Amino acid sequence: MVKPFGGAQLDARIRAVLRRAAEPAEDSVLKVGGLRVDRRARQASLDGTELDLTPREFDLLHYLAARAGTVVTKQELLVEVWQQPYGGADKSVDVHLSWLRRKLGETAQEPRYLHTVRRVGVRLAAPAEPGSG
Repeated sequence: MVKPFGGAQLDARIRAVLRRAAEPAEDSVLKVGGLRVDRRARQASLDGTELDLTPREFDLLHYLAARAGTVVTKQELLVEVWQQPYGGADKSVDVHLSWLRRKLGETAQEPRYLHTVRRVGVRLAAPAEPGSG
């Protein structure tokens, strides 16, 4: 950590490290619908087509895919993906989610994988099968 840092930042970092250490070893490859995220190779593909992601976009996608179907808060994303304590600057999360949506071929208005849960966070889930809704 770079000095100076506050107690909240130190606390957030310690909790993040402890949480990661307590998590069971996860599969290297996560699959959600047609989305495939390979953590070790740091590659992601959608319906067989490789996605060109920045390191931060990949980390964000991997974090969400590991928690598929679960709503993840922006605060949790800032702590876990950005390694920063929550300070209200969640616009960076919004921007990265927007870029990720574009690369997944969707929009916030017409989501396929990334679903916004208003005033709570975001959930990554496989698209519904045609005719099932």
